[in-house]
Amino acid sequence: MKHFFYSLSLMVCLNYSIILNAQNEGNTTFNAAQIHEVHMTFSQTNYWDSLTNYYTIDKYLRGNIVFDGTTYTDVGIKFKGNSSYMNPSDKKSFKVDMNEFVSGQNVDGLKKFNLNNGFKDPTFIREKLTLDFCRDHGLSAPRCSYSKVFINGVYWGLYMFVEEMDNGTFLKQHYNNKQGNMFKGDPNGDLKWYGSSPSAYYSKYELKTNETTNDWTDLVQLIDKINNSSTYFYDSLETMMNTSVFIKHWALSNLFVNLDSYLGSGHNYFIYHDTLSKKFEWLTWDVNESFGNFQMGMTIPQLKNMSMYWVSSPSSNRPIIQKMLTNTIYKNELTNTFCNWVQYDFSNSNLDSKIDSLANAIRADVYADTKKFFTNTQFEDNLTMDINVTGSPGVSTIMGLKPFITARRNAIAAELATQGCTVGINENDIEISDLLIYPNPTSDYINVRLKNLKTGNSIKIYNLIGEEVYSEFFNSNELKINLFFLNSGIYFLNLNNRYFTKIEKF
Repeated sequence: MKHFFYSLSLMVCLNYSIILNAQNEGNTTFNAAQIHEVHMTFSQTNYWDSLTNYYTIDKYLRGNIVFDGTTYTDVGIKFKGNSSYMNPSDKKSFKVDMNEFVSGQNVDGLKKFNLNNGFKDPTFIREKLTLDFCRDHGLSAPRCSYSKVFINGVYWGLYMFVEEMDNGTFLKQHYNNKQGNMFKGDPNGDLKWYGSSPSAYYSKYELKTNETTNDWTDLVQLIDKINNSSTYFYDSLETMMNTSVFIKHWALSNLFVNLDSYLGSGHNYFIYHDTLSKKFEWLTWDVNESFGNFQMGMTIPQLKNMSMYWVSSPSSNRPIIQKMLTNTIYKNELTNTFCNWVQYDFSNSNLDSKIDSLANAIRADVYADTKKFFTNTQFEDNLTMDINVTGSPGVSTIMGLKPFITARRNAIAAELATQGCTVGINENDIEISDLLIYPNPTSDYINVRLKNLKTGNSIKIYNLIGEEVYSEFFNSNELKINLFFLNSGIYFLNLNNRYFTKIEKF
C-alpha cells in the first residue's frame, strides 16, 4: 500500500506558486544566474577590533558596500553566528542591515541579508541544497545563493548569500500579513511547559515582531496546548497550529539529518502566529550543518540509518514530537511525507545533478578562497565520499553528499517498507544515446528528441547556481522549448531526474 496524496501535493504546489509570484523583493537577486559580489569597506583604522567588540553586544558597525557594482553608503555590518563565529579563522559570517544608519536603503528590496561562511562544509553546498529542497516543497525558508566577499579590497572568500527572515517583508511575502507575533526558538526553544507566566519563557525565545507590545500570551497558550492536552491533544493542537506544515519541516530535518534544529538541539527555528489563519506557522532556519554535520555524539552509521521516528533523548525534551508520535493521524502523516519524498525527490537521480551543477558554478571561487576551512581536494572529495578531518568542531568525519543521499534513502526506504510504503527504483529508463538536444548552443529555442518514445517524461532546466528556471512534462518523442525568457549564459537540462546535460544560450 502506498500513501501518496497527489491532490494535496498539487494543492500545496499551486499555493506555493502563488506565494512565489507575489514575491518581488529579492527576486532579481536570488534568481540571477550568477555569483554575486559584495565589497565591504570600513574607514575605521581598527575596524576588525570594533567588529569583534560589537559582536558581544550585538551592535552594527558603520560601513559601505558595493553590491554587484552598486554602491550603498552607511550600512550596518556585524559578525553573526555561534559556532560559526567561534572558529579561529578570520573568515567570519556577517549580517548586513541596509537601514541601520540610513532608512530606505535596500538591495533589490532586501533590507537585511546574511553572508554565511560555510565553516563545516567543504562543499559549500549543504545549506543551499537543503534550503532549496525546503522551498521546492512549499515550506517557508530563506532563499539562498552565493556571493564573493571582499573587505577593503581583499578577497575574503566565497559565502552563502542568505535571505533574512525575521522582518515584515518576509512575513508579508509568505503569509500576506506581518501583524502577528514571530518568535525565534533561541537559545532553547524546546516548547516545554514552564508555567503560565510569560516571563518564564523570556530567556528561552526571542520575540522578533511587535516588541513594543511584548505580548507573549499566544506562545504560552500554544505551549500549554502541546504539553497539557491529553485526551483531546489532536483537537487542541489543531486549533492553534498548522500541524501539516510542522510535520514537513520535521521530516526535512530528519531526512537531511539536520540535528542543529528543534529535532536535535532544540532551537534554530521560527514560529509565526498568522493573524489571518489564527494559527502558528513553522519556519526552517539555519541548516548549514545538515547532511549529518551536527552529530550529537552519534556514529556515522547511526546518523545515516537514523529512524524517521527518531527523537532526541529524553523524548520529553521535545514534547510536540513525543506526543505527535503517539497520535496515529500525525504519525501516519509523517510517514506519508517520507514516502512521497523518498519515492520522488530525495534520491541521487534527482539531487546528484543539482550537486554537480552547483559544484561547477562555484568551483573557481572555492579554489580562489584562501581563507576557507578546507582544502581544494576536500572540496572535490566530499562531493562523492566521506572525508576524515581534524580541527573541525565536534566532527571527525564529514559525510560525502552523494553517498549520504544513497545511504539515507536506502535506510528510510527499508523502514518505510515495514509501514506499507514500497519505494520503487527509477522508472522511465532511457538510453542516453536515444536523447538528442539541438540546436545547442542556441539563441532562442531547443528541441529535445527521444529516438524511442517513452511516455511520462519530465524536463527541468537549472541555471548556474542550481535554481530551477523551467519544467515541463511531455508524452511525445519531441519537445520544443522556447528560451526567450532566459538571459544569455550556461544552463543545465535534466531529463527524468536522471540525465543531465549542458545547454548554452547566446
